[in-house]
Amino acid sequence: MTMFSRARARLVGALLAAATPWAAAGYFQWEMVESPAGSDAACGDGSPYRFFVNRTPLSKNVVVIYEGGGACWDQNACLGIGPLSASNPNGIPPDYMQRLDTTAAKGLVTPFSSRNDPFQAVQTQSWNIVYMPYCTGDVHSGSKVTVYDDADPAHPRTQYHRGQANARFVAQSLRNTLGRPVDMMLTGFSAGGVGPTGKSSLIADSGPLMQAPRSGTPQQYPSLPLQNKIRDVWGLDEPGGLVASYAGTLPAFDPDNLGSVNGALASKYPDDRFTFLMFQTDMNFSLFSYEKFYDDIANAPNAAVKRQRTLALWQPDLAMHAADLLPYNNVSFHQAFFRNFNDSHCLTIIDFSGTGIQELGIADISPVIDATLDRGPISKNVEQDHVSDYFQPLSAAIRLFKLLTKLGS
Repeated sequence: MTMFSRARARLVGALLAAATPWAAAGYFQWEMVESPAGSDAACGDGSPYRFFVNRTPLSKNVVVIYEGGGACWDQNACLGIGPLSASNPNGIPPDYMQRLDTTAAKGLVTPFSSRNDPFQAVQTQSWNIVYMPYCTGDVHSGSKVTVYDDADPAHPRTQYHRGQANARFVAQSLRNTLGRPVDMMLTGFSAGGVGPTGKSSLIADSGPLMQAPRSGTPQQYPSLPLQNKIRDVWGLDEPGGLVASYAGTLPAFDPDNLGSVNGALASKYPDDRFTFLMFQTDMNFSLFSYEKFYDDIANAPNAAVKRQRTLALWQPDLAMHAADLLPYNNVSFHQAFFRNFNDSHCLTIIDFSGTGIQELGIADISPVIDATLDRGPISKNVEQDHVSDYFQPLSAAIRLFKLLTKLGS
């Protein structure tokens, strides 16, 4: 054995010896935290809510990932039946983060939720990582128990829309165990929220809360029918609901316009950073927003017409979203056009390939992410080129994922 080999062996041995007590102490592995009996925190079927923490002794920073998925305001969707229906309708199993057949996929679903991601490096991989599974059908925002019997009145579904209670349970648990972080980032794919503390950042991926004042019309604000529906069935306007919570803490929030929360948060927390990521041709969140509320979309004669009619509402909605955020100097947004993966939904799942805006010289969203965390330049990017994205390369990881999905279908 050469001197170099012996030195390397000693180094590896020292690292393994150092890592052993850390692992025994619960570091660098997923630990489950379960809501106690009698808690308001729950999944949609009433089972306990569970979230997962991957701790490190080397950092006081925390990244919290809100899991994405479908949503529900009818019986079948709350049972997980049909496209874009509620995720995890039967609750979260204790081994959720050890399995590949969950949305989390052992944490590999995003670079932010993986300690040693093989596909994409981000600085939060050295932070304490908190993963919040999604099981309430209310994009982590509900505060109402609703009974749905529209599909099978003899066997109604009692749906616990407890997203708010789950978020409070997670926040309190983290305060008790991790203390006050130095840096904190909240992110979510399809669903996201923010509860600023210390130096905080929000990266919201493909779950925009659109402008939709209740005094307007669906012709003016395409997301208005959706927002009116969820305000009712998810209990957003009830005492203790999301609207009351925002109205009590965000002076600039307009209770008659859920989309006003974006600017209200930016105004309330001027030292924090907010970044919104979206695709202009997202055919997932857009269908979730419109299909059940617009007959011409629901009854479109073919997929091409459905896509055309859906994007005819989605893209003006995105334009209003961007216009609302333009005045704020602590808000970035990145509206890329297209990625040939996951119906152009979510820019941060698997990795960042295919998320750039070539006309601006942006290869992918990495500089936008870094600027958010490092307090770098604000960017407000809207892609105008609607051709180049169809030819931009995707990573080997995404190509493999697409192949495996196709073979498994």
